[in-house]
Amino acid sequence: MSSDPKSRLYQELAQVGSALSSGSRLLLLELLAQAERSVETLAELSGLSMANCSKHLQVLRQAGLVTARKEGLRVYYAVAGSDVVSLYSALQSVGESRIAEVERLVRQWLTHRDEMEPVPAAELLDRAKKGLVTVLDVRPAEEYAAGHLPGAINIPIEQLESRLGKLCKNREVVAYCRGPYCLMSFEAVEKLRKRGIKARRLQNGYPEWRAAGLPVEV
Repeated sequence: MSSDPKSRLYQELAQVGSALSSGSRLLLLELLAQAERSVETLAELSGLSMANCSKHLQVLRQAGLVTARKEGLRVYYAVAGSDVVSLYSALQSVGESRIAEVERLVRQWLTHRDEMEPVPAAELLDRAKKGLVTVLDVRPAEEYAAGHLPGAINIPIEQLESRLGKLCKNREVVAYCRGPYCLMSFEAVEKLRKRGIKARRLQNGYPEWRAAGLPVEV
């Protein structure tokens, strides 16, 4: 290894880039940005084997991107901070603007599902404070409990059809979920519109909202 301080510095910084160079690890970061989770839960949600999931988490931990704590026989992981979420979001943004295939996949997989402009965070915060919209969190209940937008009501996506009575049909609904690549808010908006309820998506998701320093409730 070079003894030059600048070279060594860049070599150490490269650990972060190396840790982010796996689609599986990016998926784990998205899941951990919602709530602290055990290795078992992360393996189930990501579709990875326990052994493979543990290896990816160890790489993320060595790069300082996640933290870990032990409770009994289980190890629980969490995102190390909002700066990690901001880094993850920046990676998405650069990828979409600089890699043609990423832009094509986003357009093909997501954009066609809802061509209406999503609601920016600042606009939603203002309209929610004035009581003009219903903020709907369609993530699982445990993610909502770990943190959510102020005043948001939680109806997990799989329960939405049976619990539409909780929503006021005369007020616009703004739905959000895990982030810009999460399909749950797209599905929610589609279901709501079919029932005659005016609905739009939040531009990003809960992790990006929190990373921007906007108010949250736990």
